[in-house]
Amino acid sequence: MDEPMFTQPLMYKKIKEHKNVLQLYLEKLISEGTVTQAEYDEESQRYDKVCEDAFTNAKSVKGVRNRDWLDSPWDGFFEGRDAMKAPATSVTLDRLNKIGQVFSTVPQGFKLHPGLKRTLRGRAELLEHEQADWAMGEAFAFGSLLTEGYHVRLSGQDVERGTFSHRHHVLHDQEKDLATYVPLNNIEQGQATYTVCNSSLSEYAVMGFELGYSLNDPNALIMWEAQFGDFNNTAQCIIDQFVSSGQQKWVRQSGLVLLLPHGYEGMGPEHSSARLERFLQMSNDDPDHIPVLDEDFMMQQLHDINWFVCNVTTPANYFHLMRRQVLLPFRKPLVLMTPKSLLRLPEARSSFAEMTGDSSFQRLIPDQGPPAKADPKEVVKLLLCTGKVYYELVKERERTGQDDTIAICRVEQISPFPYDLVLKELNKYPFARVQWVQEEHKNMGSWFYVQPRVNNLIRSHCPDRTHRHVSYAGRPPSASAAAGNKQLHLMEIAQFLKDAMSPV
Repeated sequence: MDEPMFTQPLMYKKIKEHKNVLQLYLEKLISEGTVTQAEYDEESQRYDKVCEDAFTNAKSVKGVRNRDWLDSPWDGFFEGRDAMKAPATSVTLDRLNKIGQVFSTVPQGFKLHPGLKRTLRGRAELLEHEQADWAMGEAFAFGSLLTEGYHVRLSGQDVERGTFSHRHHVLHDQEKDLATYVPLNNIEQGQATYTVCNSSLSEYAVMGFELGYSLNDPNALIMWEAQFGDFNNTAQCIIDQFVSSGQQKWVRQSGLVLLLPHGYEGMGPEHSSARLERFLQMSNDDPDHIPVLDEDFMMQQLHDINWFVCNVTTPANYFHLMRRQVLLPFRKPLVLMTPKSLLRLPEARSSFAEMTGDSSFQRLIPDQGPPAKADPKEVVKLLLCTGKVYYELVKERERTGQDDTIAICRVEQISPFPYDLVLKELNKYPFARVQWVQEEHKNMGSWFYVQPRVNNLIRSHCPDRTHRHVSYAGRPPSASAAAGNKQLHLMEIAQFLKDAMSPV
């Protein structure tokens, strides 16, 4: 069908008349006396026979394995693993203290920037009170995996420092040129290596490289972080062709993590949205099919989905999610909406108890306020949300004096959707209206993904429920991802918070 004579007839007439490269090269070698025509014929016939024999033998093959087609078959990775057993992701208190001590100190004689001295003092104070902010929770996740022998690799734009200057995983001596110190590479003897490296603004190339790294090594936490989540759009080819569909197309699992800073905080449309809706649209679960909610439900969901899409709100949940990514008995990509303002928000801290003992990743976090203690039948509205908007909703609920009548639940893992935990909340508040609240515009964010799933869950599992549909509170539809105007931004927030606090 691809006939070049249609459009380039004269050129391809000349090409057709021209001897091919093999013939020209053969004539040159014969003229030089390097080979004879007979030697060439013999070699050509031998090669033809190799191809013909292989073609004939292929007809006798009774079956093939997927690994026969893979250049990196992960020898032994899947052996002895129970695909339906959830991994334990907590660690001991001693482990947290050891990592925290290393993360909050530098070697003697190392000349640290004065501003970073304050940062390290702050880490030491958090350690003393057994509290973790976002940077500490991340360090605990990375450090604990390193001490368990798992390589951790993070690349992207400003990742060493962190776009919002919160991470500081590579410290620079202020008096010695090129003298650096990486605390997480100095936790203990025999630990795995932590590789953290800044990259150029070439998302397509760097994400593609990290994807290849993850395909080659399943026993590592491989992450690519965007400077702002919006910037993943220049790597859309890698996301569409490989990350979202690689397992279905080529039977290749990947545990690549995409860290995408996301959140509406008054910045412009190129620095607000990681386009959460695109990733949810490419999730392969069926909104019209409610899976069997049995004991294997959670792991079966994780096994069947093409990737995980999350938007967590606490350092502890971030900690567990990163560890789960490596400790699962299989590999799936993780798309994580990461915070900006929550990095330093005092309310967005976790206790060490949430990372030790029997703690684990929470796909949904139930209401933590008064409604959890009050009579659930008195709750008139159940708000479901994801991400940092939760903290704004809690503040507004307190301001309007509705702590006892409005419950707020956080969906931390959006895809695959936590039907079982949402059902539990629906049954807990039988007389409450259900509303999805998001800071994104109505044609963006999670609304289109959540709406049919909640409605189908209510229809199939809550036959006696009075209020049978989930409603919407959020920004109106928009072509632009954000207002780009501070006053309009604040007006939009005020309006959807008012809608969320309305009892109807």
